[in-house]
Amino acid sequence: MRTLRELIAGDRAIAAPLVMNPIMAKLAERAGFEVLYLGGGSMGYLKTILEANLNLTEMIQAGVDIRAACSLPLILDAAAGWGDPMHLHRTIAMTEAAGFAGIEIEDQVLPKRAHHHIGIEHMVPCDLMVAKIQEAVAARRSDDLVIIGRTNGIRASNMDDALTRAEAYRKAGADVLMLGARRPEEYAMVGERLGPPLMYNMGAGGLAALGMTLDDLGRLGCRLLTDPRHPFILAYRAWKEGYQALADGMLTPGLDADEVGEIERDLFDTINLKGLIDIEKRTVERP
Repeated sequence: MRTLRELIAGDRAIAAPLVMNPIMAKLAERAGFEVLYLGGGSMGYLKTILEANLNLTEMIQAGVDIRAACSLPLILDAAAGWGDPMHLHRTIAMTEAAGFAGIEIEDQVLPKRAHHHIGIEHMVPCDLMVAKIQEAVAARRSDDLVIIGRTNGIRASNMDDALTRAEAYRKAGADVLMLGARRPEEYAMVGERLGPPLMYNMGAGGLAALGMTLDDLGRLGCRLLTDPRHPFILAYRAWKEGYQALADGMLTPGLDADEVGEIERDLFDTINLKGLIDIEKRTVERP
């Protein structure tokens, strides 16, 4: 299995889907993904709050749970790093201790505000973010940890500001740059000015809504494309429809008995139930 640093050194864009728990990670692994993404936005929704309300320790614990079940490289969405430059030393130490392969840090104020969700950004000065990246680099114990510097400047100010910030973050030591391009011409402009390795979040509707492909993004310098929303949105819809079906007198849970059995068999295969039973047969359940 290649490391995240090895993967971003290639010439293609790699998709990294959202995972929030071990079962999601195992399913993503079975689907063939090479990199996973623990996103703060959906983790906030899962807890019926926002990313702005999450703290470092609960995201680290989620990462430990995922890493215990799945060895694929995992990227931590660390929001604004949970502090100023000094605080980044603990953030990085815990990130490495939990086994994350990469950490994404953005140039937002702390504490984060809910207005981010209605398109209003509150960005820190560029020099403060530069200092945070420099301290993140100084704090890491191994170069295996990929540091991703993110700016929301395209939406918050303008393209020139975003590109200037990104260049400063790279000079400060960021291994990957993340910008919020929204249209094909913006992806082209960023790619021409900055070059690889770049990282992007996939928007609603996937790449089809953008009219681009992973290969297109790869040619424009993208090396990581995260999907921070669709796995959770799909699960939310399934949960909502399932509970509504159950609420109708518990008569039809949306699946018949055969379908439940088929899904459970697939689930047991995902969690390796047979392997665990085999261990017991060899040890505590011997005839």
